[in-house]
Amino acid sequence: MIVLGIDPGSRITGYGIVQKTGNRLIHIDNGAIFTDTAADFPGRLKKIFDGLLEVIAQYRPDQVAIENIFFATNPQSALKLGQARGAAIVAAVHCGLPVAEYTALQVKQAVAGQGKAEKEQVQKMVKALLGLPEIAQADASDALAVAICHINSYSLKQISGASITTKKQKTSWRDMKL
Repeated sequence: MIVLGIDPGSRITGYGIVQKTGNRLIHIDNGAIFTDTAADFPGRLKKIFDGLLEVIAQYRPDQVAIENIFFATNPQSALKLGQARGAAIVAAVHCGLPVAEYTALQVKQAVAGQGKAEKEQVQKMVKALLGLPEIAQADASDALAVAICHINSYSLKQISGASITTKKQKTSWRDMKL
């Protein structure tokens, strides 16, 4: 199973590709899509969408996991983050991929063992779990953590026989012309 993890942001959207082979987690790639803050906001959303389509076309993930919106003190920032999440989700659904959503608390719990873990602790655990030579860029590291969280959650659901709440679209990304 190959999972694309996404840490959405209107300025920087991080992505991380993790493969589960047997009981091993294998780092495939990670990076970020940077938008020009001077550009119009719809254009920035399109850049996120197009950038994720390229990542999906290159790595052909089986599933997508995205971080859910957390509490934000600035309503305008929360709206922009929600729109960036929407662009990311639409890119995945456009390619026929199932999308799972996780809160920051769930991601921290899955990666560091506690939901109140500091960002640096999560980054160090991602580095250790994937055998990375160095800590990835912050947004990419967060996206890798989301992918790891999904793989762990998916595996637990498979073992327990619980149903997954994501739906796969009838058209596969393989059928799409990107």
